Amino acid sequence: NKIRACETTGIQSYHYDLSAAVSEKDLVELIDTLNRREEVDGILVQLPLPKHLSAERLLDLIEPKKDVDGFHPLNIGNLMLGRPGVRPCTPFGVIKLLQSIAPDWAGKHAVVVGRSNIVGKPMAMLLLQENMTVSICHSRTVDLSHYLRHADVVVAAVGVPEFIRGDHLKKGAVVIDVGINRLANGRLVGDVHFDSAQKKASYITPVPGGVGPMTIAMLLWNTIAAYERTLR
Repeated sequence: NKIRACETTGIQSYHYDLSAAVSEKDLVELIDTLNRREEVDGILVQLPLPKHLSAERLLDLIEPKKDVDGFHPLNIGNLMLGRPGVRPCTPFGVIKLLQSIAPDWAGKHAVVVGRSNIVGKPMAMLLLQENMTVSICHSRTVDLSHYLRHADVVVAAVGVPEFIRGDHLKKGAVVIDVGINRLANGRLVGDVHFDSAQKKASYITPVPGGVGPMTIAMLLWNTIAAYERTLR
C-alpha cells in the first residue's frame, strides 16, 4: 500500500525486501548507505522485525531528518517539548481525522487505551497539544469502563480484538480504532466492537479502511516535508 501510494503521488520509492534471516550488521550497513544518499529524503524500517534484530537500535541509527516514521528519540523529544518536528504517522493521522470533524477540541476529554511507544504515548502528547484533557489507560488500569464512559474521544490501541464495546462508551463519543487483528476465520477486526460501538458513537473509524490509509497519507506528508526542508 505504501509503495502504491508513492507511485500515485509521484514519490520515488526504493523497496528492500530482505530475508527474515538478515543479519543486524547488514541492516545497519543498509541504513547507513541510505542516510548518506542525497536523493533519499525518508527512511522507513517496516515493523515488527524478526526477534534477532533490535528495532530500538536500528531506528536510532536513522538520520533524524530522514526519520519519516517519527520514531527517532530526537523527534520524540521534540514532540514531548511541543517543538516542530516529524510526528509519528498513526497518531498524526488521528489528529488529522479529528481536525476534519471540528477545528477546536480544547477542553474535551480524550482517553487513549494503550501506552506503546508507537501509538499510545505520542498520541497522548498530540492530543495534549490540541488542548484536550488526556487519560492514558492500559492493562493495569483499574475500572477502564469508568474512563471510557466519560470520554469525548476514545483512541483504541490496545491490540485486543473487539475489546471495547458500545456499552463502555459515552453517547456521542468519537471513536478512533487503531487496532488491527486477524481472527481465526481470517477476518480483520479492530480493538473496538464496531457494530455495538457505532450505535453510541457520533463518529467511528472502520477496520480495515480507517486509520490505516491515514497512516500512509501521513507517511507521505512527512516525506514531502523532509524533502522541502532540504531545499531551504
